[in-house]
Amino acid sequence: MIVRIKPIIWSVMIVMTQQSLAAELEVIKLPRVDVIGNKYEQFRMPSSSTIIDNEELESAHVMTTNEALRKVPGVVVRDEEGFGMRPNISIRGLNPTRSTKVLLLEDGIPLAYAPYGDNASYYYPTIDRFSSIEVLKGASQIKFGPQTIGGVINHITPDAPQEFGGHVSLTAGNRDFINTKVNVGGNGMLLDYTHKQGEGARDNSNHNVDDLNFKFTKAINDNHALTFRANYFSEDSQVSYTGLTRAEYQNFGGEYNPFNNDDFEITRYGTSLTHDWAISSDITLTTNYYYSHFDRDWWRQQSNSTASNIAAGAGCAAVGAGRVAGTAVDTETCLGNQGRLRTYETYGIEPRLSVNHAMGFLELGVKAHYEEQYRKQKNGTSPTARTGSLSENNYRETNAYSGFVSNRFDLGNFSITPAIRYEHVENKRKNRLNGADGDETVHEWVPGISFAYTPNDQYTIFAGVHEGFAPPRTEDLIGPNGGSVDVDVEKSTNYELGFRARPTKQFSIETTAFYNNFDNLIAVGSVASNVALSQGKATFAGLEFLGQYDFDNGLYTRVAYTWLPVAEQDSPFRNVATNAVVGGSQSGNRQPYAPKNTITAALGYKFGNWDTMIEAVHVGRQYADFAETTTVDATGQLGEIASYTIYNAALNYRMPEHKTTLFLVGKNVFDKDYIVDRTRGILSGMPALVQVGARYDF
Repeated sequence: MIVRIKPIIWSVMIVMTQQSLAAELEVIKLPRVDVIGNKYEQFRMPSSSTIIDNEELESAHVMTTNEALRKVPGVVVRDEEGFGMRPNISIRGLNPTRSTKVLLLEDGIPLAYAPYGDNASYYYPTIDRFSSIEVLKGASQIKFGPQTIGGVINHITPDAPQEFGGHVSLTAGNRDFINTKVNVGGNGMLLDYTHKQGEGARDNSNHNVDDLNFKFTKAINDNHALTFRANYFSEDSQVSYTGLTRAEYQNFGGEYNPFNNDDFEITRYGTSLTHDWAISSDITLTTNYYYSHFDRDWWRQQSNSTASNIAAGAGCAAVGAGRVAGTAVDTETCLGNQGRLRTYETYGIEPRLSVNHAMGFLELGVKAHYEEQYRKQKNGTSPTARTGSLSENNYRETNAYSGFVSNRFDLGNFSITPAIRYEHVENKRKNRLNGADGDETVHEWVPGISFAYTPNDQYTIFAGVHEGFAPPRTEDLIGPNGGSVDVDVEKSTNYELGFRARPTKQFSIETTAFYNNFDNLIAVGSVASNVALSQGKATFAGLEFLGQYDFDNGLYTRVAYTWLPVAEQDSPFRNVATNAVVGGSQSGNRQPYAPKNTITAALGYKFGNWDTMIEAVHVGRQYADFAETTTVDATGQLGEIASYTIYNAALNYRMPEHKTTLFLVGKNVFDKDYIVDRTRGILSGMPALVQVGARYDF
């Protein structure tokens, strides 16, 4: 099955004591909605899928979720500030900016603060919060919404133990990096806390992150169980928004950043309650209730590297001109900044019913989801101002109602799963400065069908076709004066054909061919990149491969490869407001930020208590605009992004008798200087990191 509603299960995990004797640790399996489920279910499912398990996350000591997702074929993740706090995730060639083409979940619950009205990610939990990550592509994803185009990424949190236990860890490294973690639980409760701090990829970019999570699971009786979750996340970072100009990058290098007074602060807290009701041995109803509050204040002097795109005020024009000229500037002489202040409230309820029956497996669900956005801009009169004159005051509201029905018909070794989803989205916008308001409604049927053939426990062939759908943002659908904007919904028809095999215990592969044809693809407008809201037709096609082989002598290899020969503009992309062609776009041009080849390959060796691994990450060359511009312009926003390869490494030494693991980790070990983004000027990847740490289990 694709969506697994976890029943109330008690399982026993075997752990080794220091005398090498087996001890039992009871764990409650949490009531939650899984996108994929366990490895057995994944092998038979009719869509491409990947699970990054806890062992892989821990042995590699991934620093960010970006690093973890690069182990998944079809996924390209673009770095930004170095800590992975603003994810830019692309699936099968779609533009990665702010992960707007991806559906992000945590235990099946929306992770993004506004997945319907503003699916842009300025927040991401620490990777330390999760025990595994599921990535689902293909027709099976239409059981989730509203994004059904790229794929679903579900982040799984650890189960709550019945017996007391946990672990503590400390990691430290260059660039003032410190990561402390405490995980403790028992009696159906789990408390998890992570603190990270350090210098990001650039000068004047210091990060402080706190991530606190509490979970309580209770089996009420044989038929009912509850899981309560509460989390608190805060970030206080000295981080700028603008990238570098061409001359700045040439003269000072990729770590240069002259803005030492920019400030980014996030507070996010949320709660959820999941109720499992085992109506019978074959029928389960799982209901999620969820709420989150998100505050983001970003005070910055510039949003991109264009000279004129800088806060108004005395001295600001000279600073902008100096940056383009490549001279060192004193940003204290620019007497102004801008505060982009955002608050989001999100809540909803989603019951999902699963029924095992004689012919297969039925799933259906409905969701009522609500979002409120409060957006302000204040213009300060100094680099350190944290208030100022109000130039924007917008209220946006989204009420969304959806439902799906899916049934897997089992015909011997063959299965066929038709599914359909319905989305009804009501949007409202009010300009509180002039009183103008407006409302618009979007609704869509989203059908799909998938097939799987599993002749034995070694091979599965799967195929599927589904309609992709994503609603426009509220601000794109309704103008600032309340009028309607002529932007269409995002729609595509998506095909895939794949093969999954595990002919031996040591060897496993999955390869998938995909073809995604867009009747309408939206390029989101942004002040960061000076791109107007635009849309056009597009086609993406390619091949994904994931393979792993574990040798008998302790060697192991893993490869995730994506080949994207087609990422084509089938029509010129046009400004929605003016119908003018955007930035040299034309039919036949390649889409921006869509590398043809991406590879993540690892070679490891386990011997005794040692586990060592080296990993290569390769990203092919990319264009930064619709015109396939190769020459870098003065702002650094246009021009080809060269291919690059970086290497990561990890060394673990486990001491079971002391319940301790020592580790040494390297990221970008050869300190390669490489460009990852030109959206708002040149951004470079993280310089070399060397980290040492220890983990103690109790």
